[in-house]
Amino acid sequence: MAKTPNEVTPFADAEPVAANGLLHRRMFLSGGAFFAGAASLSGLLSAQPASAQMATVPDWRKEPGKSFTPYGVPSKFEEPVQRLVTVRANSYPSPGAGSSRTPLHLLEGIITPSGLHFERSHSGVPDIDPDRHRLLIHGLVRQPLVFDLESLMRYPRVSAIHFIECAGNSGGGWAVQPPVGFVGTMHGLLSCSEWTGVPLHYLLEEAGIDPKAKWILAEGIDASGMSRSVPIEKALGDAMVALFQNGERIRPEQGYPMRLLLPGWEGNMNVKWLHRIKLTEGPTYTKDETSKYTELMPDGKSMQFTFPMEVKSVITRPSEGVNMQGPGFYEISGFAWSGNGKIKRVDISADGGASWAEAALQEPIASRALTRFRLPWQWDGKEVILQSRATDETGAVQPTRAELIGTKGVKNAYHYNGITTWEIRQSGLVKNVWA
Repeated sequence: MAKTPNEVTPFADAEPVAANGLLHRRMFLSGGAFFAGAASLSGLLSAQPASAQMATVPDWRKEPGKSFTPYGVPSKFEEPVQRLVTVRANSYPSPGAGSSRTPLHLLEGIITPSGLHFERSHSGVPDIDPDRHRLLIHGLVRQPLVFDLESLMRYPRVSAIHFIECAGNSGGGWAVQPPVGFVGTMHGLLSCSEWTGVPLHYLLEEAGIDPKAKWILAEGIDASGMSRSVPIEKALGDAMVALFQNGERIRPEQGYPMRLLLPGWEGNMNVKWLHRIKLTEGPTYTKDETSKYTELMPDGKSMQFTFPMEVKSVITRPSEGVNMQGPGFYEISGFAWSGNGKIKRVDISADGGASWAEAALQEPIASRALTRFRLPWQWDGKEVILQSRATDETGAVQPTRAELIGTKGVKNAYHYNGITTWEIRQSGLVKNVWA
């Protein structure tokens, strides 16, 4: 006989499903029933009983607050969350080259605030007057066209949530002795935004595509003349001339007044400060896709045009700098993503990969976007080795570092997607280690 709702035990999934206290993801998928009766789980949660302190009326209840402000800022009680900036030495041949990284371990949800989206510039951030900026489409077309910002704003626009990841993100993993650090330090050349703009195929089709055109060359108008070749199939697919990020105009460091968006593909291909698109018969083999952004293999050959970013994940809580506060109940949380589509599954291990538990995936689960995963955990205070492993909808599984090194060696610099490992010590200290 079926049980009525009141007879269902809401804590059946509080038993471990993998080693070292990993609990079943159903506790989060049906969290309402779980937390409704959580008081009966002695010591599981960390909430404190109500006390007389709650009866005290705080000062901010006694008088009106501040007036309105033209642009909102974080509370003064919050520690400033800032990008992690790396600037090349003054002696570097190209002034302004460098990057700043997103502090992923300090964020929640899947959307990166515009002011925290990672930066990668090859010659600084140009100060572009939008009234003077133009986008040229030429080459193998029926009629070359020039668009200004006002004319682009007349076209139908679309919005989509997508990540952008630098091809060199997490590249320290290729080293013989890899560096260690925070999630933002190691993996922070990754961000996710809602982008709004004009589908590129509208503009290409208006110019008239010559049947011989199989590629495009996209070029930025920054001082480095950044440019990349893109297959025409991608240009006619989900490519976008992005004008807005998270509801606002794209910021200067993200390509203002317009950038190319190629969802899921190498960050460098999402050309910023876009001013020219040329349709061509084949790839152009520019300096930015020959001297860089190729993958050196153990046999001395290089792989080129490895466009999509592979399936990947990282635990952000707990992680280095986000330490444990003693034994008890915790949520393990992090990001998973793939340039080949949606995330299908994320598994968590608390014993260095010997056993795994499936995490809950939080909606929305969008194609070529960050996906937030969560898993309940009862930590007993002993030392553990924590890892995550993602699988995407194509069936691709995130590899171990040993598997990657065995295939590609240690001379590579791009497309590192190996499993990240955190060591949690008895003191609660969390450190980045390499398994």
